[in-house]
Amino acid sequence: MINRISLNVFLLLLLGAMISPLNAQIRTPAPSPLATVIQAVGLSEIKLEYSRPSARGRKVFGELVPYGKVWRTGANASTKITFGTDVTFGGEAVKSGTYALYSIPGEKEWTFMLYSDLTLGGNVAGYDEANEIVRVTAKSSALNHEVETFTLGFDHLRDESAHLVLSWAKTRVAVPITWDTDGAVMANIERVMGGPTAGDYYQAAVYYYNTDRDLDKALTWINKALEGGERYWIVTWKARILGKMGHKAEAIATAERAKKLAEEGNNPDYVKINEDLIAGWK
Repeated sequence: MINRISLNVFLLLLLGAMISPLNAQIRTPAPSPLATVIQAVGLSEIKLEYSRPSARGRKVFGELVPYGKVWRTGANASTKITFGTDVTFGGEAVKSGTYALYSIPGEKEWTFMLYSDLTLGGNVAGYDEANEIVRVTAKSSALNHEVETFTLGFDHLRDESAHLVLSWAKTRVAVPITWDTDGAVMANIERVMGGPTAGDYYQAAVYYYNTDRDLDKALTWINKALEGGERYWIVTWKARILGKMGHKAEAIATAERAKKLAEEGNNPDYVKINEDLIAGWK
């Protein structure tokens, strides 16, 4: 009898051991799913990692998320923001790196903090201002539509700036972020001019044209680029530079050459570009 009981106990333990791994494989949806947003801006990149709670019929700001108190700006682990280069965040200088993003919601104005401790998460009782990198404020605005799920993203993209935008329920808040893109480009140009390739000369000439800089220098560089081979897109840019300098007759002749090269290269887009340039100068 004892042996039978022992055998039954053994079989139950064995069955439990077999079932446990199966139970461990069960997955359920996360109520606040993780999101990653990567945005290229100018010569740099910015990354967001955050969890996205939904309203689910609840009043969000003022109740679910109280006004005047530190919030993790999302759910679950700390919301993280990574800057690929040095930036200004809401007007404050910030070094490249990864920071936790905390905020203090307000009815008309929010405070945002970049925080050095990435492990604090929602334990805001342990929030320590000594770990703040910067603290900035931003006005909130009312949306005319409902945003069900908490959203962070980027808007108003420019070569040198973007807005970090928070949207949830009927609230929108934007924080401006800026980069010294022009300084980085100019530094790159100066660095490579000691031994540039045809492609470097081409990129530098186009940038000088687009930013209304020294056109004589741009023309010199585009001619240097053409020493590597007469390509229709480079000749087209030479025509543009000449036209901007006021040398219309030479610009037209150069555009005619670029058009012929584009025809030979079977590129109708550049044929049309040069036809339009010529018509404009005539």
